[in-house]
Amino acid sequence: MIPATETIYPSFKVLLVDDEPAWLRSLSLTLERTAGINNVLACDDSTQVMDILSREQVGLVLLDLTMPGISGEQLLDAITEQYPHIQVIIISGMNQLETAVRCIKQGAFDYFVKTDAQEHMTKGVLRAIRTQELYTVNSGMRKRILTGELQNPEAFAHIVTVSPCMLAVFKYIESVAPSTQPVLVTGESGSGKELVAQAIHTLSERKGPLVSVNVAGLDDTSFADTLFGHTRGAFTGAGTTRPGMIEQARGGSLFLDEIGDLSLQSQVKLLRVLQENEFYPLGSDRPKLMQARVIVATHQDLQQKVQDGTFRKDLYYRLCTHHVDVPPLRKRPKDIPALLDRFLEEAAEEFGKKKPAIPKELPLHLANYSFPGNIRELRGMVYDAVSTHKAKVLSMHSFLRAMERENTPAPDAQTVAGSSRPFAALEHLPTITECTAMLIEEAVERADGNQTLAARMLGISQPALSKRLKQLRS
Repeated sequence: MIPATETIYPSFKVLLVDDEPAWLRSLSLTLERTAGINNVLACDDSTQVMDILSREQVGLVLLDLTMPGISGEQLLDAITEQYPHIQVIIISGMNQLETAVRCIKQGAFDYFVKTDAQEHMTKGVLRAIRTQELYTVNSGMRKRILTGELQNPEAFAHIVTVSPCMLAVFKYIESVAPSTQPVLVTGESGSGKELVAQAIHTLSERKGPLVSVNVAGLDDTSFADTLFGHTRGAFTGAGTTRPGMIEQARGGSLFLDEIGDLSLQSQVKLLRVLQENEFYPLGSDRPKLMQARVIVATHQDLQQKVQDGTFRKDLYYRLCTHHVDVPPLRKRPKDIPALLDRFLEEAAEEFGKKKPAIPKELPLHLANYSFPGNIRELRGMVYDAVSTHKAKVLSMHSFLRAMERENTPAPDAQTVAGSSRPFAALEHLPTITECTAMLIEEAVERADGNQTLAARMLGISQPALSKRLKQLRS
C-alpha cells in the first residue's frame, strides 16, 4: 500500500507477472529503489492476468514467459489483441534469440533476461513508461480537439483570456500535464510563462510543491549547489547539510526560469540529471533519486542558440519533449479589455481607491499598441495610472505617455517597414490617391471607427482625417 503522502509513479499501474513470488518482490523493490516506480501490482497466477487488466488501469505489463496455467506467449497474444494500448515487456529466464524475435513480432515492447543487469532492465522499463505516457498525451489531445472543451477550466482561472489561441494552449497543457517528461515553456518576456508553469503543475496533480528557480546569473558552482544541495563540509562555509531545489521539489515540479541563460557547464549537469534520473549533492558520492517533474522557461530562441553553439542540442531535445509556446499580447488583443478590468480592480484595491471608470477610447488605443513588454507592461501602465487617479474617469494621459515612450512596432510591422521595397511583390503600383485611401481605410478599421485614434495612427489631426474621409466618400 502506497502512503497517501508519497508520490505515485507512474500515473498508471505496472503489472508484474511471474510464478515466483520471491522474484516479484525482488523486482518490485528494484524498480522502486532505482527508478521511483511504486505504482506496481504483482501477480503470481497467470490465469488472473486478464481479469486484472479488465478492472485496473494498467499501462505496462512485465511478463514472464514460462509459467504454469497460461504461458507468457499466450498472454502476450491476448493482451496485444484485447488491450493494444498496453505496453508489454517480456522477462525470461532463458536467453533465446528466436523467442525474443518472435515476441517482438507479436507486439512486445522489449525483451530481457532475468540475469541482465538491474540497471539495464530498469532503463528499459522507464523507456516503456515514457512511451506509454506519450501515447496517453496524444490520446488526450485527440479527445480535446474533438470535443473542443476544457476538462479542468478551474486550473486556468488565474490566467485572464478569451482568445482562441490561448484556449488551444490550455488544451495542450491539459494533455501533457500528467506526463512526467520535461516541459519547455517559451514566450516573450511578460507573456505569462510563470502562470503557465503553475497551471501545468496544478493539472499534474503531483502532491509535492512547485519549486521555482531563476537560473539567470548563476555560475556553474552556484547552479550545482542550488539544485543539488550539499553535505556538511562540502566546501568552506558549508557548516550544515542543505537540500537542493530538486530535493525540495520531491514529488512535485521544479520550474527553471530563464533556461536560455544557463552556462554550457551547467547544461551538462542538468542533462545528466534528466538522463540518469539521479543527482549527487556536492560533497557526496551517493546518488539521490530525482523525483520531480522539470518545467523550464525562456524568452530566447533555443533553436538559434543551438545553431550558435551556446546551447546543447541533446539538452534541447530532452527539454522540448512537450513544448508550450505562449502567444504575445499583441496576438491576443481581445484579452486586453479583460486584463485591463482585472488590473484596475487589483490596483484600486491596493491603493485603497474605488475602481475607476475608463474612457471608451482606451481599449482601442491599447489594442493598436504592440506591447513589447506584454501583460507585465499593461499591468504597469494600469498601476501607474491608478496611483495618480483622482477623478471619476481614469485619465488616458499616463497610458499615452507610456505608449509613446515605448513606441516599438511589432516584429511583423518591423519586417514590412524595414523593407526598402514594400511594393516589390505588386505587378501594378497603386496611385498616390489609391495608397492614401487604402491607408486611411485601414487606420479607421483598426481604430474601430474612432477617428481620433485613427488620426493618431496616421500622424495627422482629427479634422484633417475627417476632411479626407469626406472626400473619399463623396
